[in-house]
Formats: sequence, structure tokens, C-alpha cells
Amino acid sequence: MPAEKTKVPDETAVRVALWRALHVRTDPPPHVIADEVGLRLVAPGEDWHRRPDMAGDGMRGFRAGVVARARFVEDLVAERCAAGVTQYVILGAGLDTFVQRRPDFAGRLRVFEIDQPATQEWKRRRLTELGHGSPDWQRWVPVDFETGERWWDRLVDSGFDPARPAVMACASVTMYLSEEAVRDTLRQAARSAAGSTLAMTFILPTAFDEPPDDAADTPQPGPRVHFRSYFTPDEILGLARDAGFRQTRYVSTEEVTARYFARRTDDFRPAAGEPFMLAHT
Repeated sequence: MPAEKTKVPDETAVRVALWRALHVRTDPPPHVIADEVGLRLVAPGEDWHRRPDMAGDGMRGFRAGVVARARFVEDLVAERCAAGVTQYVILGAGLDTFVQRRPDFAGRLRVFEIDQPATQEWKRRRLTELGHGSPDWQRWVPVDFETGERWWDRLVDSGFDPARPAVMACASVTMYLSEEAVRDTLRQAARSAAGSTLAMTFILPTAFDEPPDDAADTPQPGPRVHFRSYFTPDEILGLARDAGFRQTRYVSTEEVTARYFARRTDDFRPAAGEPFMLAHT
């Protein structure tokens, strides 16, 4: 049965889920990540791939960036899990499907999904309708960010152990927050135990600059979008250190591209402009 359109989560979460499925359906292998669970959650109808934000080459760089970020985060989680970390926190989880796609791996962790209450209510209902359910080690942490509710307190109330290290992911969230909200998010994340890691993406101030004439074939993010926050690498690394993180590292789009797209023979590459910052307590 199609999902109720009036209660579908925000369009950004839906678009990300559909882009991940479109990668499997239309881009040649090797696939950076294989995820069609989000497509089944949204149930958009037979013509979903013809949506303006799905069809055409203008969105390919965005789509490549989405699957690259997902793969980068999951590789980081696997690395930290192998090192003995047993807690994984997803800030702004949206329609993330890690728990459903990787139960053999995710079952060794306690996974905390933090997002708006309405989004989580819809997602839980759809998972039940599709027969996935929710395992005990998947913890839902509803937080109304608009009211300034502190997610750290809700996280601990949901069973998170602040005395044990964790791996945290905050992908494609900071651009929707004010700079002060980003600072506050970093301060809360820095309260995690020694040995914890945060992977956070951010938008560069140059992300939507016009490319030079000789870069016409470079994937670009399309029309200028007005987000709330932009940071240079030095600025975001400085914010993380000020928040209390012990070590920080900038991971450029070029580094991610070299890691996951070097073997591709087509021009499917992430659009520049949304790199990672890694921070360690």
C-alpha cells in the first residue's frame, strides 16, 4: 500500500532516500552503497524516477554525494565497531536504513536515531507495515529541534551510556542550522566519552560558485541554494576544538571521491562543496 502522502517526512529526507535507490537502479556498478529500503518506505509510485529532482544529469553530482556520504559513515562505523565501540548515534537520521540493511553488523551496536518526532512516528509506522519492525537495539530519540530541546539529555534518557565511547554521524544537517546551533551541537557531542568520534558534513562558502570555463565537465551542485550556515575547513575545525574535541581532521570531497569512485569509468562523481569534518574526544 502506498505511504500516506500527507504524512510523508520532509522533502529532503524523501529525496535522499530516492537518490540512494536511484543509484542502484540507474548507475552502473560498482555501486558505492546498495539501498532500496528507503524507496519502499516512501512508496512514491511508478513514475518516481521521472521527478525533476531525479531525472536529468543536473542532479547526478548531488546523488553521488549522497551515496558517498552514506558509505563513508558506514565504513567509519565499521572501523570503530571493530575497535570495540558499541554505540552509534545518528543525528538527523531521516530515512536512514542502516539498521534494516545491515542487521548482522548493526546488531553488535546500540543504534540511536535522533530526529523530529513526526518523522520518527511516520518511519516507525512504515517499518511496521513493511514487516521490518524495530529491534531492541534500535533506539528512537525524538527531539523537537525548533524548540531548542537538548538532544543529549534525550539521548541519555533513551539508554545511551555517556561513560562509554560512541561513533556519531551528523550528515547534511549543519546547513539547516544557525552557526550557534552548530556550536551547541558540537558542545553536546563533545560530552561523549574519550575515544568517541563524530563525522559531520558542512557546506563550504564556495560550494555554489560558478565553475571556471575549463571546468565545464566537473560535476556541479546546480542552482544556488540559500542555506543557513557555511563554513571553511578552518572554521569548522576551530568550532570543534572550541567545543572540547581533542583531535580534528578535514576530509575533502576529493579524498572521498578518490576512495569510492576511482575505479569508475563513467563521470559519476560527487559535486564539490559538502566535505566531512572528523572530530575525536
